[in-house]
Amino acid sequence: MRKPMIAGNWKLHKTRAEATALLAELKAALTGLASVEVVVAPPFTALAAAAEEISGSSLLLAAQNCYPASTGAFTGEVSPLLLKDIGCSYVIVGHSERRQLFGESDEFINEKVHALVETGLGVIFCIGETLEERESGQMYDVLRRQVRLGLKGLSAAAMAGVVVAYEPVWAIGTGKTASNEQAQEAHAFIRALLKEQFGQEIAISTRILYGGSVKPGNIDGLMAQADVDGALVGGASLKAEEFVRIARFNPA
Repeated sequence: MRKPMIAGNWKLHKTRAEATALLAELKAALTGLASVEVVVAPPFTALAAAAEEISGSSLLLAAQNCYPASTGAFTGEVSPLLLKDIGCSYVIVGHSERRQLFGESDEFINEKVHALVETGLGVIFCIGETLEERESGQMYDVLRRQVRLGLKGLSAAAMAGVVVAYEPVWAIGTGKTASNEQAQEAHAFIRALLKEQFGQEIAISTRILYGGSVKPGNIDGLMAQADVDGALVGGASLKAEEFVRIARFNPA
Protein backbone atom coordinates (compact mmCIF):
# COMPACT_ATOMS: atom_id res chain seq x y z
CA MET A 1 0.00 0.00 0.00
CA ARG A 2 1.20 3.50 -0.86
CA LYS A 3 0.85 5.81 2.14
CA PRO A 4 -0.95 8.98 1.01
CA MET A 5 0.95 12.27 1.17
CA ILE A 6 -0.59 15.71 1.52
CA ALA A 7 2.04 18.41 0.98
CA GLY A 8 1.54 22.15 1.30
CA ASN A 9 3.62 24.40 -0.95
CA TRP A 10 3.47 27.85 0.67
CA LYS A 11 5.39 29.49 -2.18
CA LEU A 12 6.32 33.12 -1.39
CA HIS A 13 4.09 33.51 1.67
CA LYS A 14 4.43 33.71 5.48
CA THR A 15 6.89 35.47 7.75
CA ARG A 16 8.47 33.46 10.56
CA ALA A 17 5.76 34.55 12.99
CA GLU A 18 2.98 33.76 10.52
CA ALA A 19 4.53 30.39 9.75
CA THR A 20 4.79 29.30 13.37
CA ALA A 21 1.20 30.43 14.04
CA LEU A 22 -0.11 28.36 11.12
CA LEU A 23 1.96 25.35 12.11
CA ALA A 24 0.71 25.51 15.69
CA GLU A 25 -2.85 25.23 14.32
CA LEU A 26 -1.90 22.36 12.03
CA LYS A 27 -0.17 20.46 14.83
CA ALA A 28 -3.19 20.75 17.08
CA ALA A 29 -5.61 19.65 14.37
CA LEU A 30 -3.59 16.83 12.82
CA THR A 31 -2.28 15.08 15.93
CA GLY A 32 -2.91 11.38 15.65
CA LEU A 33 -3.35 11.35 11.86
CA ALA A 34 -1.04 8.42 11.26
CA SER A 35 -2.55 7.20 8.00
CA VAL A 36 -1.35 10.21 5.96
CA GLU A 37 2.10 11.76 5.60
CA VAL A 38 1.67 15.53 5.96
CA VAL A 39 4.42 17.79 4.62
CA VAL A 40 4.75 21.58 4.76
CA ALA A 41 7.03 23.67 2.54
CA PRO A 42 7.51 27.23 3.88
CA PRO A 43 9.83 29.77 2.22
CA PHE A 44 13.54 29.49 3.05
CA THR A 45 13.46 32.26 5.66
CA ALA A 46 10.85 30.42 7.74
CA LEU A 47 12.40 26.94 7.58
CA ALA A 48 14.36 27.17 10.83
CA ALA A 49 11.38 28.50 12.78
CA ALA A 50 9.14 25.88 11.18
CA ALA A 51 11.53 23.06 12.06
CA GLU A 52 11.49 24.15 15.69
CA GLU A 53 7.71 24.51 15.77
CA ILE A 54 6.96 21.04 14.35
CA SER A 55 9.69 19.23 16.31
CA GLY A 56 8.20 16.19 17.98
CA SER A 57 5.08 16.22 15.81
CA SER A 58 4.20 14.03 12.83
CA LEU A 59 4.49 16.97 10.40
CA LEU A 60 7.45 16.84 8.01
CA LEU A 61 9.35 19.78 6.57
CA ALA A 62 10.16 20.42 2.93
CA ALA A 63 12.01 23.14 1.06
CA GLN A 64 10.70 24.56 -2.19
CA ASN A 65 13.93 24.40 -4.16
CA CYS A 66 17.67 23.71 -3.95
CA TYR A 67 20.90 24.04 -5.89
CA PRO A 68 22.65 20.80 -6.92
CA ALA A 69 25.91 21.29 -5.05
CA SER A 70 26.86 20.70 -1.41
CA THR A 71 29.12 23.72 -1.01
CA GLY A 72 30.91 26.23 -3.20
CA ALA A 73 30.89 29.66 -4.79
CA PHE A 74 27.17 29.82 -5.62
CA THR A 75 26.01 33.15 -4.26
CA GLY A 76 22.37 33.18 -3.25
CA GLU A 77 21.82 29.43 -3.55
CA VAL A 78 20.90 26.82 -0.92
CA SER A 79 22.26 23.27 -1.01
CA PRO A 80 20.64 19.94 -0.09
CA LEU A 81 23.21 19.61 2.69
CA LEU A 82 22.09 22.88 4.29
CA LEU A 83 18.43 21.95 3.93
CA LYS A 84 19.02 18.60 5.59
CA ASP A 85 20.93 20.35 8.36
CA ILE A 86 18.01 22.69 9.07
CA GLY A 87 15.59 19.79 9.41
CA CYS A 88 14.08 19.20 5.97
CA SER A 89 12.91 15.73 4.98
CA TYR A 90 11.90 16.61 1.41
CA VAL A 91 12.65 19.16 -1.30
CA ILE A 92 10.33 20.15 -4.15
CA VAL A 93 12.00 20.24 -7.58
CA GLY A 94 10.75 20.83 -11.10
CA HIS A 95 7.74 22.92 -10.14
CA SER A 96 6.21 24.59 -13.19
CA GLU A 97 7.01 28.01 -11.76
CA ARG A 98 10.69 27.06 -11.65
CA ARG A 99 10.50 25.70 -15.19
CA GLN A 100 8.56 28.63 -16.66
CA LEU A 101 9.68 31.68 -14.67
CA PHE A 102 13.29 30.67 -14.07
CA GLY A 103 14.02 28.62 -17.17
CA GLU A 104 14.98 25.39 -15.42
CA SER A 105 15.60 22.55 -17.85
CA ASP A 106 14.90 18.85 -17.41
CA GLU A 107 18.64 18.28 -17.23
CA PHE A 108 19.14 20.83 -14.44
CA ILE A 109 16.21 19.37 -12.52
CA ASN A 110 17.79 15.94 -12.91
CA GLU A 111 20.98 17.28 -11.31
CA LYS A 112 18.93 18.44 -8.34
CA VAL A 113 17.23 15.05 -8.01
CA HIS A 114 20.59 13.29 -7.92
CA ALA A 115 22.03 15.78 -5.42
CA LEU A 116 19.05 15.30 -3.10
CA VAL A 117 19.17 11.52 -3.31
CA GLU A 118 22.89 11.54 -2.57
CA THR A 119 22.25 13.76 0.48
CA GLY A 120 19.56 11.43 1.77
CA LEU A 121 16.64 13.79 1.27
CA GLY A 122 13.28 12.87 -0.21
CA VAL A 123 12.32 14.38 -3.56
CA ILE A 124 8.93 15.78 -4.59
CA PHE A 125 9.44 15.77 -8.36
CA CYS A 126 6.94 17.93 -10.26
CA ILE A 127 5.85 17.44 -13.85
CA GLY A 128 2.95 18.68 -15.94
CA GLU A 129 1.82 20.07 -19.27
CA THR A 130 0.60 23.54 -20.22
CA LEU A 131 -2.88 24.14 -21.64
CA GLU A 132 -1.39 24.67 -25.10
CA GLU A 133 0.49 21.36 -24.88
CA ARG A 134 -2.65 19.53 -23.76
CA GLU A 135 -4.88 21.02 -26.44
CA SER A 136 -2.33 20.40 -29.20
CA GLY A 137 -2.03 16.71 -28.28
CA GLN A 138 1.47 16.97 -26.81
CA MET A 139 0.57 16.13 -23.22
CA TYR A 140 1.85 12.56 -23.25
CA ASP A 141 5.05 13.50 -25.06
CA VAL A 142 5.71 16.26 -22.51
CA LEU A 143 5.13 13.96 -19.54
CA ARG A 144 7.27 11.22 -21.10
CA ARG A 145 10.15 13.68 -21.65
CA GLN A 146 9.92 15.15 -18.16
CA VAL A 147 9.92 11.74 -16.49
CA ARG A 148 12.62 10.23 -18.70
CA LEU A 149 15.04 13.15 -18.42
CA GLY A 150 14.17 14.31 -14.90
CA LEU A 151 14.69 10.86 -13.38
CA LYS A 152 17.50 9.77 -15.70
CA GLY A 153 20.27 7.74 -14.11
CA LEU A 154 18.45 6.93 -10.89
CA SER A 155 18.66 3.43 -9.49
CA ALA A 156 15.66 1.50 -8.23
CA ALA A 157 16.93 2.04 -4.69
CA ALA A 158 17.13 5.80 -5.25
CA MET A 159 13.55 5.86 -6.52
CA ALA A 160 12.37 4.81 -3.07
CA GLY A 161 12.96 8.43 -2.00
CA VAL A 162 11.12 10.02 -4.92
CA VAL A 163 7.52 11.19 -4.94
CA VAL A 164 6.11 12.34 -8.29
CA ALA A 165 3.69 15.29 -8.37
CA TYR A 166 1.57 15.72 -11.49
CA GLU A 167 0.58 19.37 -11.79
CA PRO A 168 -1.12 20.40 -15.02
CA VAL A 169 0.15 23.95 -15.47
CA TRP A 170 -3.25 25.15 -16.62
CA ALA A 171 -4.72 24.21 -13.23
CA ILE A 172 -2.16 25.87 -10.95
CA GLY A 173 -3.56 28.94 -9.25
CA THR A 174 -6.31 29.28 -11.86
CA GLY A 175 -9.17 27.77 -9.93
CA LYS A 176 -9.45 25.12 -12.66
CA THR A 177 -8.87 21.57 -11.55
CA ALA A 178 -8.43 18.50 -13.69
CA SER A 179 -11.52 16.33 -13.43
CA ASN A 180 -11.19 13.14 -11.43
CA GLU A 181 -11.07 11.23 -14.70
CA GLN A 182 -8.41 13.52 -16.21
CA ALA A 183 -6.27 13.18 -13.09
CA GLN A 184 -6.59 9.40 -13.06
CA GLU A 185 -5.78 9.16 -16.76
CA ALA A 186 -2.60 11.21 -16.35
CA HIS A 187 -1.53 9.38 -13.18
CA ALA A 188 -2.04 5.98 -14.79
CA PHE A 189 0.06 7.11 -17.75
CA ILE A 190 2.83 8.34 -15.42
CA ARG A 191 2.80 5.03 -13.55
CA ALA A 192 3.19 3.25 -16.88
CA LEU A 193 6.18 5.47 -17.68
CA LEU A 194 7.74 4.55 -14.33
CA LYS A 195 7.22 0.88 -15.17
CA GLU A 196 9.02 1.34 -18.50
CA GLN A 197 11.94 3.13 -16.86
CA PHE A 198 12.29 1.33 -13.54
CA GLY A 199 10.17 -1.83 -13.58
CA GLN A 200 6.88 -2.95 -12.12
CA GLU A 201 7.89 -2.92 -8.46
CA ILE A 202 8.98 0.74 -8.52
CA ALA A 203 5.94 1.75 -10.55
CA ILE A 204 3.58 0.18 -8.02
CA SER A 205 5.35 1.58 -4.96
CA THR A 206 5.98 5.18 -6.14
CA ARG A 207 3.50 7.75 -4.88
CA ILE A 208 2.03 10.11 -7.47
CA LEU A 209 0.43 13.29 -6.12
CA TYR A 210 -2.00 15.58 -7.90
CA GLY A 211 -1.51 19.34 -7.77
CA GLY A 212 -3.47 22.20 -9.24
CA SER A 213 -6.17 24.16 -7.38
CA VAL A 214 -6.70 21.38 -4.83
CA LYS A 215 -9.39 22.39 -2.35
CA PRO A 216 -11.54 20.82 0.37
CA GLY A 217 -14.32 20.56 -2.20
CA ASN A 218 -12.43 18.39 -4.69
CA ILE A 219 -9.95 16.38 -2.62
CA ASP A 220 -12.32 13.51 -1.82
CA GLY A 221 -13.06 12.76 -5.47
CA LEU A 222 -9.40 13.01 -6.44
CA MET A 223 -8.31 10.68 -3.65
CA ALA A 224 -10.90 8.09 -4.74
CA GLN A 225 -8.90 7.53 -7.95
CA ALA A 226 -6.77 4.40 -8.02
CA ASP A 227 -3.52 6.10 -9.02
CA VAL A 228 -3.85 9.36 -7.06
CA ASP A 229 -1.78 8.97 -3.90
CA GLY A 230 -2.08 12.45 -2.43
CA ALA A 231 -1.91 16.12 -3.26
CA LEU A 232 0.54 18.97 -3.59
CA VAL A 233 -1.53 21.87 -2.32
CA GLY A 234 -0.91 25.54 -3.09
CA GLY A 235 -3.21 28.33 -1.91
CA ALA A 236 -5.35 26.13 0.32
CA SER A 237 -2.26 25.14 2.33
CA LEU A 238 -2.04 28.71 3.68
CA LYS A 239 -5.31 28.36 5.59
CA ALA A 240 -5.32 25.92 8.49
CA GLU A 241 -8.97 24.94 8.21
CA GLU A 242 -8.74 24.18 4.49
CA PHE A 243 -5.45 22.29 4.69
CA VAL A 244 -6.65 20.21 7.63
CA ARG A 245 -9.78 19.23 5.73
CA ILE A 246 -7.64 18.23 2.74
CA ALA A 247 -5.31 16.17 4.96
CA ARG A 248 -8.34 14.49 6.50
CA PHE A 249 -9.80 13.59 3.08
CA ASN A 250 -12.61 11.07 2.79
CA PRO A 251 -12.50 9.33 -0.61
CA ALA A 252 -15.88 9.56 -2.31
